[in-house]
Amino acid sequence: MLAVVIQAGGESRRMGRDKGLAPFLGRPLITRIIERLEPIASEMIVTTNHPEAYQFLGLPLFSDLIPGRGALGGLYTALSAATQPLAAVVACDMPFVRPELLAVQRDLLLEKRVDAVVPHLGGGVEPFHAVYRCASCLPHIKAALDADKWRADAWFSKANVLLMRKEQIQTFDPELSSFSNVNTPEELHLAEEIALRQQTGQ
Repeated sequence: MLAVVIQAGGESRRMGRDKGLAPFLGRPLITRIIERLEPIASEMIVTTNHPEAYQFLGLPLFSDLIPGRGALGGLYTALSAATQPLAAVVACDMPFVRPELLAVQRDLLLEKRVDAVVPHLGGGVEPFHAVYRCASCLPHIKAALDADKWRADAWFSKANVLLMRKEQIQTFDPELSSFSNVNTPEELHLAEEIALRQQTGQ
């Protein structure tokens, strides 16, 4: 039913390296993301333009179908790679992503019969912590690409997209930690400290 597609393999100027491979508690960060999301995944996929670096995962790896088209092109690749009818697309730099929140998004999509369920935290949408109905979303994404659009949400007005509001999300994630991403070595270190405290119950 649900493919989980993790977007990885992009160079981060602020991190100074591929974020998905950055060590997190002694292992690549992407390994943590995969293990957290496996319980809700009918299949697990990684999209990356550096597949050789991710072969150790033993998962299906897909490079951009339309190279050089940024976030929108990455989303197109993610939904195209999924063999399941629904796809949860998640960035690889969210160490506290919660499978239960994505499961709620999946259930909302089915219940409301919409094309996508995308968090909206007030400052903007979160297209890389969202659940999509692949068959109905892909034509809109392709049309946006053909129209030389770049933003991942450039096609939302053409589809039936349910925006999940901050207050609704906080029912399942009070601190909105699912959306905390790491862009610098300092942020990575801070996230490790938080994860360690969680592990030890402090």
